Amino acid sequence: MVFEFPVRVYWEDTDAGGIVFYANYLKFFERARTEWLRALGIGQHGLREQSGGMFVVSEARLSYHAPARLDDALIVTAELMDKGRASLTIRHQALLNNEHSGAQRSLLCAGQVRLGWVDATSLRPARIPSALLEILS
Repeated sequence: MVFEFPVRVYWEDTDAGGIVFYANYLKFFERARTEWLRALGIGQHGLREQSGGMFVVSEARLSYHAPARLDDALIVTAELMDKGRASLTIRHQALLNNEHSGAQRSLLCAGQVRLGWVDATSLRPARIPSALLEILS
């Protein structure tokens, strides 16, 4: 299942050239991932409080295809690609939402983010709780 989250590009997202600063795609991906989990009934603060664990980013790979600009409407996706006992791999895309013009969405940035599960106190790797893995299935 691909989760979609709308994002609007604001001044704060752009660089001196008027395009989205490359690192901000990671912020867009984080928002989409957080809202995907929330849509599954998983609030990250509550998850930490209840389980004593949390997700941390252990790896991120991005490829840039086209620039986004001020006021662009984007669709940012999150899709579970791989699920292990202690990590998840999420595929993300940032797409230009061309629906108003009738054109297809254009790929701007694609990425994969690997999340590791850690004990929230020690930050040591741990197993993802089985109840959480069931929800993600």
